[in-house]
Amino acid sequence: MADQEEDFSSLPLPDRFTHKVWKVRKAAYEDAAKQFSASPDEADPCFRPFLNDPNLWKSAVTDSNVAAQQEAIIALCAFLKFGGRDCALRTRGLTITPMVEKCLSSTRAATKQNAQEALLLYIELDAAGPVVEDVLPGLANKVPKNVAATLNALTTIIHNYGCKLVDPKPVLKALPKVFGAADKNVRAEATNLAVELYRWLREAMKPMFWGDLKPTQQTDLEAQFEKIKAEPPPKQERLLRSQQAAAESAPAGADDGEDGVEDDEEAAEVDAFSLAEPEDITKKIPANFTDMLASSKWKDRKEAVEALYQALNVPRIKDSDFGEVNRGLAKCMKDANVAVVTQAAQCIEQLARGLRQSYGKYRAVVMQPIMDRLKEKKATVSDALGSALDAVFVSTSLTDCLEDITAYLSNKNPQVKEGTMKFLIRCLRNTRTVPAKPEIATICESGKKLLSEGSPALRDSGAEILGTVMKIIGERAMTPYLDGLDDIRKTKVKEFFETAEVKAKEKPKPAPAAKAPPPSAKKPLGAKRQPVKKAGAPVMPAETPPAAAPAAPKLAAGGSKLGAPKPSGLAGLKAPQKRTLGGPGTASPRRPATGPPVMPPEDEPAAPPPPQLRAGLSRGLAGRSLAKPAAAPIMPTADSPPPSSSLTAVERAELEELRAANERLSRQVDDMRQERNKFMSEIQELKNQNAGLIEDHTRDVLSIKAKETQLVRARSDAEATAQANERLRRELERLKRALSRAEGLGAQSGVGSPVTSPTHDDVGIYRDAGSTSTSRNRMSFTSTMSEEKENGELVYPRSKLSPELRRSGSGASSGRGSPARGFRTAVPPTYESLEPTAPATRERPVSALPQPTNGGGVESWRRAAEVTSQLKARIEQMKAKQGLTRP
Repeated sequence: MADQEEDFSSLPLPDRFTHKVWKVRKAAYEDAAKQFSASPDEADPCFRPFLNDPNLWKSAVTDSNVAAQQEAIIALCAFLKFGGRDCALRTRGLTITPMVEKCLSSTRAATKQNAQEALLLYIELDAAGPVVEDVLPGLANKVPKNVAATLNALTTIIHNYGCKLVDPKPVLKALPKVFGAADKNVRAEATNLAVELYRWLREAMKPMFWGDLKPTQQTDLEAQFEKIKAEPPPKQERLLRSQQAAAESAPAGADDGEDGVEDDEEAAEVDAFSLAEPEDITKKIPANFTDMLASSKWKDRKEAVEALYQALNVPRIKDSDFGEVNRGLAKCMKDANVAVVTQAAQCIEQLARGLRQSYGKYRAVVMQPIMDRLKEKKATVSDALGSALDAVFVSTSLTDCLEDITAYLSNKNPQVKEGTMKFLIRCLRNTRTVPAKPEIATICESGKKLLSEGSPALRDSGAEILGTVMKIIGERAMTPYLDGLDDIRKTKVKEFFETAEVKAKEKPKPAPAAKAPPPSAKKPLGAKRQPVKKAGAPVMPAETPPAAAPAAPKLAAGGSKLGAPKPSGLAGLKAPQKRTLGGPGTASPRRPATGPPVMPPEDEPAAPPPPQLRAGLSRGLAGRSLAKPAAAPIMPTADSPPPSSSLTAVERAELEELRAANERLSRQVDDMRQERNKFMSEIQELKNQNAGLIEDHTRDVLSIKAKETQLVRARSDAEATAQANERLRRELERLKRALSRAEGLGAQSGVGSPVTSPTHDDVGIYRDAGSTSTSRNRMSFTSTMSEEKENGELVYPRSKLSPELRRSGSGASSGRGSPARGFRTAVPPTYESLEPTAPATRERPVSALPQPTNGGGVESWRRAAEVTSQLKARIEQMKAKQGLTRP
C-alpha cells in the first residue's frame, strides 16, 4: 500500500485530479492548495497546468465524494486568491454553474461556505455582472434546497459588495417568483434577500416587484423593513482588486473624505427611475384627452386629467412626443376648478419625474403657468404646484429656471412671490453645480431686495436665500454681496447659513488661483522679461563709485557673485514697467537684501532710464556704456513703501479680474463646445435619417419600376395571346370550311347513285335507297376516328370488335365485279374492321364510289382526312404552346 501511495504522489497534479480513486483526488486537491498558497506571485508555474486545462476545476467541484469535493472547493479558493484575475476569467464559465447546483446546497458547512467564498472571489477579481448572471439560473432549480441556497448566496453577494457594484435589476425581477414558492425555506431566504436589498435601495425597489406580491407578503415585508429603516446607509464591506489598488495608491488623508462623498452621491442616485425599464405610455393616453380638456363641464376635465395620471403613474416613461399633453396641462393651470388644477399639477410632476432629462424641452411650456397659479391660497393646491415645479427643476438646471424665477420674484402678488422664493430656496438646496458668478449676483440682488419687504415671511425668505448661497460659495466669497446690510440682517443671514444644507460641490478651480500670486513676486520671472523691453538701451559705466546711484546697476548685474548689497536704484526699474507681475522691490533669492528698495515718486520724469538699466543687466559687466546715467535713481527711501503697497493691491485686483474673466470665458467655451457637440450629434442623426429616407425612396422607386415592367410585359403577353386567339379563330374557320368541302366531296363520290337493296356501301355503313344521312354519318365517323388518331388514342383492334363488325369485313355480300369491292380493298384495315354487318332482310345498295380502276374519289377522301388530322394536330400544338385549354 505504501508503494502505491508513493506512486500516486509522484503523478502530476492534473492526472491525480482525474484519478478514479477518491483518496488520490483528495490528496491532489490538498497539495494543489498548498502549492498555490506558497507561490510567490501570479506568474508561478504551479498555476500553468490549471490555466491550460480549466476543465480540471469543473470535474473537481463536482467530485462525487463529499470529502474530496470539500478539498476541491478549498483548492479553488486558493487558486483564485493567489492566481489573480486571469485565473478567474479562465475558470469562471466552467465552475460557477456546477457550484450553484452541487456545492451551495451541500450538507457540509465547509463546502457551502467555501463555495460562497469562491463566488465572492470571482467578483473581487473582475466584476459582479457575469457571476450573478450564472448564479440566477439556480433559482429555477426543481429542488427547493438548491433554490434556498442560491438565494442565500445572492444575499451574501449583495451584503458584501452592495448595489453599487451588483446590478439589482435581475434580482428584483426574480423575487416575485420565489416569493410564490411552496417551500417555507425558500420564502424565508427570499425575505432575507428582499430585506438586504431594502438596506441599499430603500423605497426605490418597490415598483419593481411590489405589485406582484400578495397582501400578506407585503405586510410581512413592511414589518421587516420597519426594523431597518432607522439603520444608517450600508457601506461596501469588500473591495474589488481594482478598488484595493486604487486605495493603496491614493494618499491616506484624502482618500476617506473623497470616498465618503462619492458613496453618498452614488447612494442618492439609486432610485426607482434608475432601476425601472422605460415604458411606452402613448397608447394608454385617452384618444379624446384634448377634447375632454376643452369641455365646458369640469367633471369631464377632471376625468381627463385623472385618466392621464393613471397612464403616467409608472416609474420610468419612454421618451416620445408629449407636446400636446403639456400644452393641455398648461391650460389646466388657469382652470377655475381647483381639483382640475391639482390633478394637472400632479400629472406634470409624474411626467417630469418619469422623463427626467428628456422633459427639459417642455419646461418653457409649463413653468410660467404653474408660477402664475401660485396665487392659490389652498395648501393642497400650492403643495401640488410646488412639487410640480421641483420635478421640472430636476429635469433641467438652475441656469434654465433662474430667468423665470427672477421675473416672478418681483411679482405684485404676495402669494406668487412667496411661492417663488420657496421654490428658489429648494433649487439652491438641491442643485449639484455651483452657480456662475453672474447668477450668484442676480440671486443675491433679489434676496437683498426681499430683506426690505414689509412681510416677515418675505424678509426671512430673503435672508434664507442669502444664507443658502453663502453655504454654497463660502463666507469669504459672499462678503462682497453683503455690503450695505446692517448687522441685524447679516446676523440673520449667518443663522440661515449655519443651518442650510446644500448638495453643490466645491468648485475645482480655486486651487490654481491661490498658486498664481507667488510667480508675480519672484524676481527670476521679472529678470527673464527685462531684456525684452529695451534691448539696445545704454548701460551704466563700470567705474562708478559704489556709493553713487549710477553704481547700482553695476552691482546689480554682478551682485550675486560680488556679494554687494542691492542698491536702491534697481527698485526704480519696476515703476515704468507693467504692473501685472510681481510686486516691486522683491529681493532675489540668490543674494541678500540689505534694505527696502527705493522707488521714484510718480511725478518724477525719470521713467526712461530704468529700461536702460534692465537692458544692461542682461549684458554683464563688460557690456556697459560709458555714458553717465541720469540722476533719477537717487530717490529717498522713505517715499517708496506707500507706492509699493498700492501697486501690489492693484496688481492683485487686476489679476483676480483677469482670472475671473478667464474662468467665464473658459466656461462659455465649454458650454459652446458642448452645444456644438450636441448640434453635431443632431446633425449626424438627421443625416442618418435622411440617408434612410433616401434609401427607402430609392427602394420604392425601384419597386414601382419593377411593377411597371411587369405590367408592360403582362400587357404585351395579353396582346400576343389575343393575336394568337384571333389567328386560331381564323384557322378554325378555315378548317371548318375545309371540312365542309371534304364532306361535299364525300357526298359527291358516295351518295350520287340510287340504291336498289339494303346492303353495305364502300366503307361498310348501312344505307337505304334514297338515304342522304348515311354519307353524313360516315363522314362524322371518319372525323371521330381521325381525332382519336391525332390525340394519340389507339384504334380498337379487330379482335375486340363485335362479331357483327368482324363478320362484316369477311361477308361476301357484294359481287366480284362490284365497285364497292374494289374500294374496300383500298380502305385501311381499321376502317374495314369497323364496317357493320347488314341485316339479312335488306339488300346491299349499289355503291356510287369510283371503281378500282378510277381511284380519284378515294384519293380525294384520303387527302381530306389527312389534311384534317394534320390541321387539328397543329391546332392542339398551338394551344399547348399558348397555355390554352380546349373549351
